[in-house]
Amino acid sequence: MRLDGRDVKFLTGTDEHGQKVEQSAEKMGMTPQAFVDDVSQEFKKLSDLFGFTNDDFIRTTDLHHKKSAQALWMKLVENGQIYKSAYEGWYSVRDEAFYNEDELINGKAPTGTDVSWVKEPCYFFKLSQFQDKLLNLYETNPDFMAPKSRLNEVRSFVQGGLTDLCVSRSTFKWGIPVPNDPEHIMYVWVDALSNYISNLGFPDEDCDDFKKFWPQATHILGKDIIRFHAVYWPALLMAAGLPLPRRLFAHGWWTNDGQKISKSLGNTIDPFDLVETYGSDQVRFFLLSTVTFGRDADFSNEALIQKTNTSLANDLGNLVQRVLSFAHKHADEEIPAPGDMTENDKKLLDLAISMPAQVRIHAETQALHKMCEAIWAVVGDANRYVDQEEPWALRKTNTDRMKTVLYVLCETIRRIAIVAQCIVPKAASKILDQLELPLNKRTLASLDTPLVGGTKIEKPEGVFPRISK
Repeated sequence: MRLDGRDVKFLTGTDEHGQKVEQSAEKMGMTPQAFVDDVSQEFKKLSDLFGFTNDDFIRTTDLHHKKSAQALWMKLVENGQIYKSAYEGWYSVRDEAFYNEDELINGKAPTGTDVSWVKEPCYFFKLSQFQDKLLNLYETNPDFMAPKSRLNEVRSFVQGGLTDLCVSRSTFKWGIPVPNDPEHIMYVWVDALSNYISNLGFPDEDCDDFKKFWPQATHILGKDIIRFHAVYWPALLMAAGLPLPRRLFAHGWWTNDGQKISKSLGNTIDPFDLVETYGSDQVRFFLLSTVTFGRDADFSNEALIQKTNTSLANDLGNLVQRVLSFAHKHADEEIPAPGDMTENDKKLLDLAISMPAQVRIHAETQALHKMCEAIWAVVGDANRYVDQEEPWALRKTNTDRMKTVLYVLCETIRRIAIVAQCIVPKAASKILDQLELPLNKRTLASLDTPLVGGTKIEKPEGVFPRISK
């Protein structure tokens, strides 16, 4: 979106309150604050490691977030949506979720986590009053939740009937205090979900960021927390008289060689080790291109190596290396000026020209794998064009035609690399450097400014070395 000239506010961060955090800190012999300070730093490092371009990193222990969450609570109170009572029922500390008796499977939560019987005074949110409103939302705005299978799951849950939601806890202390009642802390999900608006300046609804970004917000979330995002969150916003986000998209889970990833199985995957071994672009490409985004997928080192060697080293890397090396060696160390274009030249350029529009459509619907497919389809077309036109043979028979072929290929590579910056930013930047493309000519808005023939280029270096098994 940023590459496409959109005004972007990209937020990520860490949810740091709740009973699970308090218990984990106690086991480590740490205060909850010290514990979350360490954890949040690891996620910040991860963001830097992969080159994420987030504009902000929110922590739910931030003071401005606490004030925002409490302001949302007060709106609910003022609108008569919260009342005090007592909760008695099943609770999963790991999920930070309440479950009805009929949801348990063999005495455990639907997620397989342990539950315990909780009995304590608390505040309730009148969730039961929003059943029809939520069903109407799903019916009139079917794009609100994606993929469609997740929307169906949410709709089914709501159709089964909603009971009022416990929104405070009083048996532990690690959370945001309930306004005017310090014996209670806010239920962690009411606190956590409000991060989306607290970072936009809420409760100042006249704030520029809130007015500009909130109506267009897209949440990316795990499939295991869709109930909180697609049921509780819109109901809370409706109750507070606030606009809803535009869209929610639930991603799937990764397995490791066919097994669920868990500490108990000892098959966790360290992303820092992955990047050190294979490179951040290689890992990004594998994760984005391998799976239909929204579904579960299986990770293996062998699959990553094969995908990297095939699509990155062989297809894109080899295309760039052989074209730019040939131009450097046999076209006076420059991007040659083109002559008359053949139908074959125009066909490849037309494919490269039309590709960004396809990528844009896929980006709008979070079809990240299709973005990769659209870009690499042109990579494949360019490699086939090289084989058809045989510039090495033209060097001996028709150097003018050879230069046109090389120009068409360099221009195609430019277009590929500009769009691919959102997938493999480091390598794409290196390719554009080798084409001597100025930094201010690397957005989608610059695609219509073609390469200038006669531009001197340096001897290229490989951008995607093959990975040895």
